[in-house]
Amino acid sequence: MAMATAVEAGAINQRATPTQPDWFQTSPDLYTGTVATGTAPFLAEINPAPFGDATYVPNAPLETSEPIEGANGRNIFHLMGDLSPYFSPSEGFGVNEYPLPKGANITQMHMLQRHGARYPSSSEGLDSWGATIANATAKGTVFKGKLDFLNDWSYKLGKEILVPQGRQELFDAGVLNFYNYGYLYDNTTSKIVVRTTLQSRMLESCEIFLAGFFGLSWRDHANILATIDPATTGEISCTKEAETMTQSVEVPVGTWMATYLKERTAELKKLTGNYNWTVTDTSHAQALCPYETISLGYSDFCQLFTYDDWVNYAYLMDLEFAGLSGFHSPTGRAQGIAWVQEFLARVEGHLLDVPANTTGANMTLDTNPVTFPLDQKLYLEFTHDANIVSVLTAFGLTQFADALPLTGPTKNQQFHTSRIVPFAGRLNIEIISAPHKVSTKRSSKATKNGDYIAGTAPTKYVHFIQNQRTIPLHSSFNECEYREDGWCELSTFLNVQKQNLKNAEYQYACFGNWTMKSWGAVTNGVPA
Repeated sequence: MAMATAVEAGAINQRATPTQPDWFQTSPDLYTGTVATGTAPFLAEINPAPFGDATYVPNAPLETSEPIEGANGRNIFHLMGDLSPYFSPSEGFGVNEYPLPKGANITQMHMLQRHGARYPSSSEGLDSWGATIANATAKGTVFKGKLDFLNDWSYKLGKEILVPQGRQELFDAGVLNFYNYGYLYDNTTSKIVVRTTLQSRMLESCEIFLAGFFGLSWRDHANILATIDPATTGEISCTKEAETMTQSVEVPVGTWMATYLKERTAELKKLTGNYNWTVTDTSHAQALCPYETISLGYSDFCQLFTYDDWVNYAYLMDLEFAGLSGFHSPTGRAQGIAWVQEFLARVEGHLLDVPANTTGANMTLDTNPVTFPLDQKLYLEFTHDANIVSVLTAFGLTQFADALPLTGPTKNQQFHTSRIVPFAGRLNIEIISAPHKVSTKRSSKATKNGDYIAGTAPTKYVHFIQNQRTIPLHSSFNECEYREDGWCELSTFLNVQKQNLKNAEYQYACFGNWTMKSWGAVTNGVPA
């Protein structure tokens, strides 16, 4: 319109002054028009569809289709360990997915969400390696063949903060979780407490997830409790972790790296002129494939390696995380036990009340109902890859306690870092209330009576979901009966976990007088 109405003119006068016009203010928005919010979705409870089939292809800003020798259509970006862009593993973890039978309800959801894709961490040394390569070419080194791109290459990556792909992963995770569990949020009560840390990528991941879940007004619905990283999960207090890390991580990783990269290093060394190319150079080059791809959209480093090289790289990451916080770490259970204790307390409806010498949890926060609320149906927490692995270990999910020999991956291996903690990986734990016992043999349809055992009492179940695929609890706990859906009766599961708290041997594992044994001696997440 050529001229503002009298009402619009009045509004403009209210929002601006001759000396300080406020042309760009968008909040608070006082002129939104007629708006109304619909009922929140609850897809996790009502979804009758089969799982695992592709139904929609979202925006894909990364170029991941370059030809890789030996790939034959297989995706190397599912073989990059904790550097894999988020994906839900089509292989699953041993069971199929089933809908809830009609009449059953999800009453709580507890989530551990990893941050999104990031630039390299300071400790990885990739920026220093980039400077080394640049210095070599400046002094006359000429790379040949498949390495000739290094003659004009320069290191362009930042450090530790989220890249755009990582922001997208967390926003998408928020949207997905809202569709699945939005109905559990009660907007008639106080804001929910959401936990993260003050590290840049952690806090930003939390905020972006909440923007995906609630929209840009997420501050009206959630309070973020941010602690100094990594105090949230308690492993910061486990002193023996740092003392034994060299042997539990660096020795097996270094051994396997020298083994599987020997042939590739010899090949590349022939193309490096007067530069002394080593296994370390090959390792840095391989790591730059995922890092440059998620940061810049494409990387020339990817095609330096065959599909088998990427299978072996995935195994390298498996060794690292199994030794860092998994079942091959002598402090694996101890590192994750605090979150397990908190989970059990929330499910049972009480503040944390464990002895101080059996936990790394922040007892000041966990005994305060303001910072440790018990009336939420949604518990959302943002953390790191190693923390998620340690929590799975502390729960005692021995399905992931594979023997990992230093000679290479085994045929039936279950512990795959790529499938468990890719960027933006997450663990969702559902508490399910059913009006009767649910049959161990499940129907693929959410029928009203077909999955119930007639005449039985109301029963509660727990359901573990890692990256949208069920972890079958019977695979780890004999007490949990075999079920096609992988659930376990909640009362049974809680009894199992009370013993697992003791199995962590927190005080001894973190502060005891023990020495690290050779790789393979530790198999249960506690000192051998």
